[in-house]
Amino acid sequence: MSLKDIIKPKFLSGNDRDACTCATRHLFNFSRMWGIAVFLTLLVALVPLISMTLIHYKMTQDAVESEVHNHTMLLVNNTWRSVSRFFDERKNELELVANDYTYEDLINPNKLANILINIRKSHDAFIDLGVINSSGIQVNYAGPYTLIDKDYSSQESFQNALKHGFYISDLILGFRDIPHVVFLMRCAMADGSFSLLRATLDIKPINEMLAEVDIRGSGDVFLVNNKGVLQTSSRYHGDIFDKVSQPFFDKVSQSLSDYSFEIQVVDCKNFKGEMIVVGYGNIPDTPFILMTVQQKTELMDRWQKTRVRLFWFLLVSITLIIMVVLGMGTYLVNKIYIADNARVRSLHKAEYSNRLASIGRLAAGVAHEINNPLAIINEKAGLIKDMFTYQDMYSKDKKLIALVDSIISSVERCGTITKRLLGFARHMEPSIQSMNLREVIEEVLSFMEKEAEYRSFTIELDIPDDIPEIKSDRGKVQQIFLNLVNNSFAAMQDGGRLSIVVRHEDKDYVSATVTDNGCGISDTDMKHIFEPFFSTKLKKGGTGLGLSITCDLVQEIGAKINLQSVVGCGTSFKIDLPINLDKERK
Repeated sequence: MSLKDIIKPKFLSGNDRDACTCATRHLFNFSRMWGIAVFLTLLVALVPLISMTLIHYKMTQDAVESEVHNHTMLLVNNTWRSVSRFFDERKNELELVANDYTYEDLINPNKLANILINIRKSHDAFIDLGVINSSGIQVNYAGPYTLIDKDYSSQESFQNALKHGFYISDLILGFRDIPHVVFLMRCAMADGSFSLLRATLDIKPINEMLAEVDIRGSGDVFLVNNKGVLQTSSRYHGDIFDKVSQPFFDKVSQSLSDYSFEIQVVDCKNFKGEMIVVGYGNIPDTPFILMTVQQKTELMDRWQKTRVRLFWFLLVSITLIIMVVLGMGTYLVNKIYIADNARVRSLHKAEYSNRLASIGRLAAGVAHEINNPLAIINEKAGLIKDMFTYQDMYSKDKKLIALVDSIISSVERCGTITKRLLGFARHMEPSIQSMNLREVIEEVLSFMEKEAEYRSFTIELDIPDDIPEIKSDRGKVQQIFLNLVNNSFAAMQDGGRLSIVVRHEDKDYVSATVTDNGCGISDTDMKHIFEPFFSTKLKKGGTGLGLSITCDLVQEIGAKINLQSVVGCGTSFKIDLPINLDKERK
């Protein structure tokens, strides 16, 4: 039995509909039973599976997002430490100069030039050094530009340095017209006055440092000031002095308005509506904010693979569950349907057998009741004929004698019919006996001869004389041929031809082939022709039981039945009857 046969709903093949036209119906609505069973089983199986998968999906997503945030936090923190250390080291170097040298040393051009050379040995980020007096005038300068006597008193950096003692500016162009950062440190003098030590730093080391940061895919890392102006180059958000106009910067600037040095990581959207992960933190004692911007889809790449695996796992699981539930549900309901079908079939078979038995008893009673008056008629007609024979006036009247002979002939014909009815009634009871197959077939055809004559059927018998007698149940053999002949009559148009050919080709079997030139059977109907209640003549009074019962009878007497049919040409039934049923059963 193939998988298709197991899961195919037999109760949806149309036979259930045909069965409902009979007196005995199925106990259940199998289509509804199957639907409810499959639905409830799928509900119980799929709801926990889908729920657990969704829970696992959410937990895995949260875990990966947490890992992404932790990785971003670590990346920002490490970069933040490196940038902060860079500025701290430059600040410490400048403090060392301010503490180790007097004002007189600092305003000495040669001394200041030597100081610049020494600090550049530790790091070449320093571009120049300058000394500004309390009036904001640069009184000494060491570097590649001519900036002595430049007035810085009106600049914001000068005012902030006076106020806070130390100041680091944003990235500016200044008098040099090149991007640089200004360090200003207030130096107290012995007379109570003060001066400012001014140093400018090249931003290139910071750019190089940020370029070496290992950031995934299309990520970006850069410095901005608190106004959103880029202080270092950016891969995707512009060049230095460009303003970062992405909506995520507003969120960042609000959270850092109090100059908190805590590293933070947030999820935002850019102008394209794409989810990004932004990490940021203030660089201490500077106006700079370190920012990393990464595409969340790239960071969640591992999660995307996990999600695909989860999806395929769920899809395969649901498919397997549906297949198993459909298969088992259909298989079990099919079994119930087959059992109930067998019950209905048995009831109809019993009803059919009872009907035949009733017909047999009725036929026996009718035959018995008719035989008595027939005997009297036959006796009286013979007496009249004898009386006419002894009297010359009647014996010479041929017409009168012919009428009496006609009465006697009709009585004999009626007697033959009643004998057939009695023979049919006697064979209704199961019994194994030897029989001549020709006699059985001719007896069956005698019941159908009037219909055959009325519809102009041609019946051909081809039964050789050397066909051996068979030992079987005469009543069942009779019913088999009666059903087959009746089925052929129903399939043929008026003037059709029916042939019955009997052959002894196997030592243990005698084959009988019943062939008609009727409408034939389609390939689709051939698969169901022996199923109970299947009939193409339901609207014409067919019950769909004839060939089903015939098949059962064939099996009960150990015979075999084969069917060949061509639509529009006819149908042929071949019955292989065992010669000895007792031997076959052993």
